[in-house]
Amino acid sequence: MTDRKAQLAANLAQVEQRIAAACAAARREREDVTLIVVTKTYPASDVRYLAELGVREVAENRDQDAAPKAAECSELDLNWHFVGQLQTNKARSVVRYADFVHSVDRLRLVDALSTAAVRAEREVGCLVQVALDASSGSVGGRGGAAPADTVAVADAIAAAPGLRLEGLMTVAPLAGPYAGKPRAAFDRLMEIASALRESHPAATMVSAGMSSDLEEAVAAGATHVRVGTAVLGVRPALG
Repeated sequence: MTDRKAQLAANLAQVEQRIAAACAAARREREDVTLIVVTKTYPASDVRYLAELGVREVAENRDQDAAPKAAECSELDLNWHFVGQLQTNKARSVVRYADFVHSVDRLRLVDALSTAAVRAEREVGCLVQVALDASSGSVGGRGGAAPADTVAVADAIAAAPGLRLEGLMTVAPLAGPYAGKPRAAFDRLMEIASALRESHPAATMVSAGMSSDLEEAVAAGATHVRVGTAVLGVRPALG
């Protein structure tokens, strides 16, 4: 085993221990929480090591990095998640490799993803990104639709050819009433998710929590946590 693979294995084991402990504390089954490893800024070789170590869910946040990496790893048994803010002109590229897009936050993006998915003859799972620091009709500082706009975006996804409504995603906000309060933010997301399931019962995914706050996300009820730094290490500065 190479030094890098051994490092990744050790980091994965630590993250697994954290998730297992958080599940036990919340009286949840470990299998109810899926780990998504965020591989942004790291090379395809790390993705290959992760696959060898049993990881099946990986995420990227920039299409210009994700597209070639996904192509290089196309033979691996992986689900690719796109988790970054997404411009409509990137939709055509993203739907070629992404199995899930977590960052759908406006109707124009729904239309662009649907058109691209139909053209590519693919069905893409979509999550509405909820911005808990945004007012109605606006977008949050880290992307995302305001809570009041969530249902409209979700309804559009559910009705769009080539798309499948999976649930909701959030990032703990840096501003507003939930700044510095990840557990409260994730509790609020769960309330919105519960209300959404009244009209869309299959929208069961709740994507929340990262390296610094995965315990709070698990405690609140998240089904998926997106962990990068704790697995891959401190990210190199982007050029």
